[in-house]
Amino acid sequence: MKMKLFIVATPIGNLEDITFRAVQTLKDVDFIAAEDTRQSKKLLDRYDIETKMTSFHAQSGDAKTLQIIDRIKAGETCALISDAGTPGISDPGFRLTRAATKQGITIVPIPGPSALTTLISAAGFPTDKFTFHGFLPHKKGRQTLIKSFTEAAQSQIVYESVHRFPKLLKELQEHVGGQRMICVGRELTKMHEEIWRGSVDQAVAHFNKDNTKGEFVLIIAPESFTIA
Repeated sequence: MKMKLFIVATPIGNLEDITFRAVQTLKDVDFIAAEDTRQSKKLLDRYDIETKMTSFHAQSGDAKTLQIIDRIKAGETCALISDAGTPGISDPGFRLTRAATKQGITIVPIPGPSALTTLISAAGFPTDKFTFHGFLPHKKGRQTLIKSFTEAAQSQIVYESVHRFPKLLKELQEHVGGQRMICVGRELTKMHEEIWRGSVDQAVAHFNKDNTKGEFVLIIAPESFTIA
């Protein structure tokens, strides 16, 4: 029997954004390694998926990784899912994938939603080349990284949490410039989805405590780019 670990992309908001193949895979595997089993249960219930779950998240240590690997080596098939989107993009999924690869386990990607590609597809910003930074550092190296966006020749893409989003806008204003064009994706695919385009100065004026809920994706355009 060939040992397999399936990497399954799941919706980032709207539960209908899942492929037939992903649903069938989640039904067929022996167990699911989920970043948050409580969150994932909503998805499984929606599609009548009764497969048992085990947790695998940022705090899972080597022992939990080995436990999952041992089950796969013993003949069980496993699907790895994150809270939302594609595992391995700004989440701890790569650790399990790396460990599985070292053990000769076949990795089978089941592609689907990602906040990164969702915003890129709708932004209208130059993304033939771009640099993706995931979540910015909270402290060490944060300002140095943001300053590097100033003269970048290609779009820079970051994730940011609701708590740090206002701070990031102020940092961009200070270090990159208030006239720099950005595209902000907020609550993508959800009821209050917003895709906003404009300058950093305009973003500071636009976003306030009433419209900074949810997770954010930002595209910082090159200096030469305008949306006029």
